[in-house]
Order: sequence, then C-alpha cells, then structure tokens
Amino acid sequence: MSSTAIESTADTLSRLGINADFASSAPNLHKNLQLLSSGQIELAKMLLEMGQSHLFEHWADPGVDDEEKKGFFDQVDRLNSSYPGGLASYVKSARQLLADSQSGKNPFDGFTPSVPKGEVLTFGDEDFINFEEAGIREAQKAAFVLVAGGLGERLGYNGIKVALPAETASGTCFLQYYIESVLALQEASCRLVQGLSSPNGNCDAISGECGCQTRIPFVIMTSDDTHARTVELLESNSYFGMEPAQVKLLKQEKVACLDDNDARLAVEHRNKYRIQTKPHGHGDVHALLFSSGLLKIWHDAGLRWVLFFQDTNGLLFKAIPASLGVSSTRQYHVNSLAVPRRAKEAIGGITKLTHADGRTMVINVEYNQLDPLLRATGQVDGDVNDETGFSPFPGNINQLILELGPYIEELTKTGGAIKEFVNPKYKDASKTSFKSATRLECMMQDYPKTLPPSARVGFTVMDAWLAYAPVKNNPEDASKVPKGNPYHSATSGEMAIYRANSLILRKAGVQVANPVQQVFNGQEVEVWPRITWKPKWGPTFAEIKRKVCGNCIISQSSTMVIKGRNVFLEDLSLDGALLINAVEDAGVKVRGSVQNKGWILENIDYKDASVPEQLRIRGFRINKVEQLEKNYSEPGKFSLEP
Repeated sequence: MSSTAIESTADTLSRLGINADFASSAPNLHKNLQLLSSGQIELAKMLLEMGQSHLFEHWADPGVDDEEKKGFFDQVDRLNSSYPGGLASYVKSARQLLADSQSGKNPFDGFTPSVPKGEVLTFGDEDFINFEEAGIREAQKAAFVLVAGGLGERLGYNGIKVALPAETASGTCFLQYYIESVLALQEASCRLVQGLSSPNGNCDAISGECGCQTRIPFVIMTSDDTHARTVELLESNSYFGMEPAQVKLLKQEKVACLDDNDARLAVEHRNKYRIQTKPHGHGDVHALLFSSGLLKIWHDAGLRWVLFFQDTNGLLFKAIPASLGVSSTRQYHVNSLAVPRRAKEAIGGITKLTHADGRTMVINVEYNQLDPLLRATGQVDGDVNDETGFSPFPGNINQLILELGPYIEELTKTGGAIKEFVNPKYKDASKTSFKSATRLECMMQDYPKTLPPSARVGFTVMDAWLAYAPVKNNPEDASKVPKGNPYHSATSGEMAIYRANSLILRKAGVQVANPVQQVFNGQEVEVWPRITWKPKWGPTFAEIKRKVCGNCIISQSSTMVIKGRNVFLEDLSLDGALLINAVEDAGVKVRGSVQNKGWILENIDYKDASVPEQLRIRGFRINKVEQLEKNYSEPGKFSLEP
C-alpha cells in the first residue's frame, strides 16, 4: 500500500471517528481499505461488529478483483437499506429465531386458541346482496395490491404466473382479469354513488359510461424474477385498459442467507464477493408500501381501504364486493377472507389466541400447528368438525382487507416490519448445522400479530366454490393429491371458474345442466359448461340477475363467452358455442335457440413438448369446431335471435 493511500485511509477513518485497527480481525479487509469509500468503510465496520469477519477471509490483495470488492459493498448497501432497521437488525432477529428453533421453542407457548368473531356469508341471499352493494359503494375508496413476486416454475410454466391464462375459453390471463375486475368495480362504484345504477328487474336497460373521475390505485409487488416481465406484459397490452398512472410497481429485494446458528451470512459458492440471497416472503409488501409514500398519498386523497391478494386465484373478485361490504359495515380494521375448512385440512385456520398475560391476537395458524395447539390447551379432540361438517376455524386464503387509517398508524410504529420466522433444514437431530443456507421469512397475513387488543380483527367466510381456486401445483404433484382434496392446479383452477359461473347463473334462474366427470393430467374434475364473462358484465350478483330473464337453458357441452357490459339473456336455449363481443353503448338481447357443434375439450399429455406449456399443464386444449360469434361495434340496441 502506498504511503499516500495509507494517509488518505487514515484521514477517512479519523473523519469517521473509527479506530485505525478496527479491521484487525479481518486482515484481508484491512489490506483493501484504501479501495473503499467512507460509506463502504462504515458498512465494513458494521459487518465486523456483527461478527461477520468470515466474509473477508478469501479476499485477494489490492489490485486483484477490485471491482468485485466494490460490488460486494454495493450488495451489502442494498441488503442494509432494504430491510427495516438494516442488516444489524436482521442478524439480531436471526440469532434469536435460530436459538428458538434449535431449542424447539413453541411460538404459541402461553396462548389458548378460540374461534374469533367473523361473518359467514351465503351466496345470493339478502345479506349477501346487501353486503355486495355496501362493498361496491366503498370500492371507489379502495386501493388494490397484488403480490406477484413468483415465477410459474412450480406449475411447470416458465413465465411469470400472472401471464398464465386463468381460463382458455376466453384466453384471459390472470393480470388482465385482475385489472379488468378493478376497472369494473371502479365503474360500478361510481355509478352507484352517482345514482346511475339500472333498476333491478329491468332486463335490457343499457348502462353506459358514467364519466366518473375516480381511478382506483393498483399496486403490483414484483421481485427481481418478475419485475421486467411484468412491465413488458403491461406495456405490450396497453395496461389492459387501465390508465398507466393508476398502476405502480414496487420491487421487493431479497434477504441475506444464513450459514449457521450464529447467523453468519452465507457466501455464494461461485463468487466469494457475493452474499447468498433468497426471497424474504410476501410480508415485505407492508414495508414497501410504507416506504414508498403511497399510503399517505392515498389517505390524503380520501381512500379508506387497502385490499391485498395473491397472484393466481381466478375466483377472488367474485368475493371482493361482499367482503369489502363486511369490512365497512362491521368496521373491521383487518378482514381476512376465508373459506370453510375441514378439520386437519392442509390450509391455515383463522384463530383467536389469548395469552396468559392477557394479550390477544387474531391470526392465521398453520394447520400442522393448530391441532397440537388445541390438544395442548385442554381441547382433547383437537381440530374437529362441528355440526356444519367443517372445522369452526375458517380456512385462511391470504386475501386481506385493511382499513387505511389504522394501517398507517401501525406501520408508523413498525416501519412495516412483519414478525418473521425461520425454517432451517438441519443435517441431524443435534440441530447444529444446516443442509443448506436458510433465511428469515415473513408472510403478509401475519400483519395482525403486532396489533393492540383494541384492533377490530375479523374474517369473512364464503364458499370455496365462489372464492378460492388457487393455481400452484404442477400436473405431477396434483395427480398425487388424495381423492376428494383440492388439486390447486391449472386444470382445477380453470374448471373452478366454469363451475362458479355456472352456479351463479343457476342462482340467477338459468337452467344450467349438471357437470360430467373427466380426467385430465391424472386429475378427475367436474366439467361444467364453459361459461365466462368480462368482469364488467357481472361485478355483483344483483347485476347478473338483472341481465338474465325468462326461461334460459344451457347444456353441459356448451360454451358461452360474454365480452360486453350490456348483454342480456332472455329465454335463451344454448347447446353449442356462443361468443358475444359488444362495445360499451351497444345493448344486445340474446334470445331463442342457439345450436351448433360447439367447442370440444381434447386431452393432451403434459409431457408432450410440442404443445405450449400453458395448455400442457391443464391436460386439455379446446377444439373450436363450430360457434356462433357476433360482434357489435356500434352503439345502439340489438337483438340476436338465431
């Protein structure tokens, strides 16, 4: 090291108030101090104080790999700045959580579980319709947050999950469905608040644009894996009709991996100047929203609600209006959407926990923890079904509605930090070493863990057929699911959409034929008529009922795709395929008999590489043999009577 470099390094250390021998425990770092800026020296000091001197063990002498060394500190700076409280806080939490894991500490020690208060809804009854209307009224005061940091590799799909078609009758991908659903709520809310909604029972009253200026904010949390491809999907599809200014992308950073119970940061195997990183979990969304400043902007604009949802549930928005209505009516600070769950079913249960010291919280308890917890606290039978045939602890589906004011208050205290957990894979029973590096994780739904007892935390239960059909398993894994349990695959997810739409139309008075059983990719599923519609056609059950009149019949082999707000079904008999495309101010009354050879589902093998991935993972493709397709591109009233 030259005398000039030594002097400048000494000056820097003196200016920073750092002792000249601070790096004596890491001689290879000490040799390289001349390369570092004052900010990088401070980061180095922090790492040494955290007991991370091993990170510099294999550093080369000055003049070798110097750019890599600077890149190391760029990474450390990112890891430090992106975590609430910085890396020192991360390592401190990690040491405590790893010690608890090693000792086998039960996170629920001292807590007694009980069933929390919540709302159980029955689709289509008077309460449900009233809650839907209340939710539509509130929708223009809501913001929507999509957690979409994952790729589709687990599904056998190489793209981002939100680019996957939710169903193949219309070909609508998940992101398009979500954006069009938000736009439909935006329009319906404006119309209701302005008194423009069409009267119930009027089967052909055209509803045009309401001219409302409300723009519901839509946030997408991305990751390094998904960010660029999400931007590309939005831009290449003109944001699916949403104004670009409505959409904000927040990218989550990864967190450092941990090599051992002392929380020593793990070095990458292939690059001694890089720390191993892994995703921290979707709980990061709270810190990202807080640090972005968006929450304050929304609050100042008069918004009241923030809705969080995950990336591949094609039924979710059928449950949103009523759930938001429950939040508003019951004044919940936190409302977890839930479905009935059978005892011991592999889905977390919404549970009230009361500690011996008086603390209470309403949170998700994982299914493999709930049963032992109940038994350990005197409920000898554990998690059992009650007289309804379901567990009294409803199934958490990771969709949350938070009231914005209390949410901001809480995040101002916590910075958005969510209670973390660690799940190391130990080499043996001694729990002294890991099979591979681990990391801390956090989950979006654990937000209520830090709330005061005064917080109003509840849930809304709806039938799974209406609210929950996630796509997360590949064909091979899904085919191994025990019969009677949900497959949660692309196959079952698509079929669930057709089932829900068929059951909704049945409730509205349409005679929809019963399904048949078919096997695709080793999964036996109910195949209902392939019925799908744009969200603006039926944002609520009341709106759908208004658009169905007389004696309508749809056969099991039929397909119906409705793309248009003002399409009305009156005395329709459908046995085949029918596609209606209509612009906003075109009112189309569809009546009479439509018969053709229709669209046929054809089995395909998920191992057949000649077939596109998004079809392979379903196990079927649609052979469009014959259909009646009508396009209405001009305003006016039209009648379709074949």
